[in-house]
Amino acid sequence: MNKLSKYLGAMLVTLLLATPALAQDVIDPTAAVNDSGDTAWIISATALVLLMTLPGLALFYGGLVRSKNFLSVLIQCMAVGGVCSILWVIVGYTLAFGPVTNGFLGGGLNWMFLNLGNVRESTTIPESTFAMFQMTFAVITPALMVGAWVERARFGWVIAFSALWLLVVYAPVTHWVWGGGWLSELGVLDFAGGIVVHTTAGVSALVAAIMLGKRIGWPKTLMLPHSPALTVAGAGLLWVGWFGFNGGSALTATDDASQAIINTHIAASMAALMWIVIEKIKVGKSTAIGIATGAIAGLATITPAAGFVGPGASIIIGALAGLVCFFAVGLVKNGFGIDDSLDVFAVHGIGGILGSLLLALFISEGFGGTGYAENMAFGSQFVAQLIGVATVALWSAFATFLLGFGISFILPMRVSEDDERDGLDISSHGERAWDLD
Repeated sequence: MNKLSKYLGAMLVTLLLATPALAQDVIDPTAAVNDSGDTAWIISATALVLLMTLPGLALFYGGLVRSKNFLSVLIQCMAVGGVCSILWVIVGYTLAFGPVTNGFLGGGLNWMFLNLGNVRESTTIPESTFAMFQMTFAVITPALMVGAWVERARFGWVIAFSALWLLVVYAPVTHWVWGGGWLSELGVLDFAGGIVVHTTAGVSALVAAIMLGKRIGWPKTLMLPHSPALTVAGAGLLWVGWFGFNGGSALTATDDASQAIINTHIAASMAALMWIVIEKIKVGKSTAIGIATGAIAGLATITPAAGFVGPGASIIIGALAGLVCFFAVGLVKNGFGIDDSLDVFAVHGIGGILGSLLLALFISEGFGGTGYAENMAFGSQFVAQLIGVATVALWSAFATFLLGFGISFILPMRVSEDDERDGLDISSHGERAWDLD
């Protein structure tokens, strides 16, 4: 009995001494932990953003082209999405979000999604969830450019260009702005991709359209959208998916996400209405294509500011998006004679740039925004935004020219005239979207 008492006493003392250390290991209040609510929201937002590309963007663009090219748009969006997803896992993520080294490219710690942390730094979600969410941005950004070269670009060139563009343009810019790179250190803000997504894709699309040249017969031959109904359906899917795009960028299931979603919806609504009012004044009718395009312009323009501004500012941003992007479409096509077929630069490029600059004004608490960071005011924030937009636009244009030109030595950029007249559905893919016989 004496021995048993001593034994139990020793065990009790050992447990009491070990308890603080065990408690510290298991319940460390300073340790980063996963939040199941935040994680569930970002997983849901990931699905919403993927919905934007397939089927949202594919249908939006597909309805705008002639029927003989409808399938080619769907195939390009899907193939670009596939190749960019694979590249994102292999190398894209680590270039964009790997450890900060020189401020221009992320370190190579996370090749093949290796060494992902249990929790992404400065978040409450697993790094695998963060990497997956960011992958959908890497998918839709090059897919946006498809609208610039529809009906004439060679399929092989499209895939090769999109793959290299992801690594040379998108991943580095993402690191500069979102991955702790040099533009982030400068104070550049971009909530969900006005610079990272829309400026890169919009400017690159414009350069690619110039390099490819005009479609045969454009602008003398009328090239009407073959299905405005599909375009509106695609726009609706994009609108809903954008809640994940902007709301998910809060990386938390809190008021930050809901505020971003409210601003997103309000700006899209205002821009869509502004667009059809201008149409009514200028051409006498408000069109389905117009209201769909206006909504997308509003969505692109609010994207960089969605989590930084108030709803009142979102109404103004939406109104300016509809006004500015409407006239940008005419300027690009009629003023400069550039066949940016589906207005990628005028809607996404101009919208992203406009929203990135307006952010500097409307982030002010006086306008209902979140307020400027320490040592920042309107002037310094605007300068930072301007530097960010200008740098990214110049890099996107320069890299696009080099990539497009270089790839064309191996894979020609454009299909033959006969193939273009026959339509890319048959000439490139041997199928037709619609059996009308």
